[in-house]
Amino acid sequence: MSEHQIRLTTRDGQSLNFACADGEDLISAAARADIHLPALCKGGGCGACHATCTGGDFHLGETSRDALSDDARQHGGVLLCRTYADSDLEITTPYDHGHISFRPIPQRTGTVAGLEHIGGQTVRLVVQLDDDPELGTGAEFDPGQFVELTVPESGLTRAYSLANTANWSGTLVFLIRLHPTGQFSRWLKDTANVGSRLQVRGPQGAFVLQDNGTRPRAFVAGGTGIAPMLAMLTRMAEFGEGNRCRLVFGVTRASDLFALDMIDTLRADLPALSVDIRLWESDGSQSAGTPVDGLQHWLTEALNSDIYLCGPPAMIEAGERAARDAGVPATRIFSERFLPT
Repeated sequence: MSEHQIRLTTRDGQSLNFACADGEDLISAAARADIHLPALCKGGGCGACHATCTGGDFHLGETSRDALSDDARQHGGVLLCRTYADSDLEITTPYDHGHISFRPIPQRTGTVAGLEHIGGQTVRLVVQLDDDPELGTGAEFDPGQFVELTVPESGLTRAYSLANTANWSGTLVFLIRLHPTGQFSRWLKDTANVGSRLQVRGPQGAFVLQDNGTRPRAFVAGGTGIAPMLAMLTRMAEFGEGNRCRLVFGVTRASDLFALDMIDTLRADLPALSVDIRLWESDGSQSAGTPVDGLQHWLTEALNSDIYLCGPPAMIEAGERAARDAGVPATRIFSERFLPT
């Protein structure tokens, strides 16, 4: 079996090299070399392992258009979990070297410490991690990252972004929309309670707050895509960062709104924060339109911004397009898709 050499260059200009066998996807090939790249579903459905091929021949396995759009494909976009090398390849990643792990992803256990409906079909889940012989009692992660939660002995696993920041107490906070046909949603609704046990794998992901000096930041969220944004803004408050920033939060209707108390706390803690809440079906209580409408309004005021987008694929694509059309460099646009599970 022949092998191809893969040269992967991270956003901050560092390079990694590994071999990939015929018929082997790039995520698996990297893992054989103890290089654990950001990924999640490993089936072409989530987009977490998005990168760009800048040289060489490859073929793609089946992927979801929600995870890899036609426009991205035309510009060399790939999902590493479904990319198979036909020659040596040059790959660039949208994340820095520091967000690649060179050891297995941590696996821990924890207990449900809180579960409450907070508006619409959204619940706030709090998990308390168990003390770990190697990792201790704390929860260490970057704001914006996610973990995988597994219900023991069921094989039921879902990934959710963290809505809080790293802490010594081992507390993880999630904002989860209950989908009518979702298996994990059904478990949360019908079975889970305070004291239920969970397995926790992570942290994972490279959708994190960037060190950008004093440039403004726009955080654009659809639905529970607001979770990582709340974590990033909380970190800004904890560090006393004074960057001008805007949170644009959109849902379908007023009855779907949630986390307004958390947003009010951030308004008080971050004097430079402005908030734009958008309702697709407006009742006059909030601005009408989509989160992308709010982003476009912000870009007329603060073009020199870093843009963070998290929500459904259609919102992400529209937001990225609006930012590019306004002249925002691709290196200042960061996004993560939320797909229903």
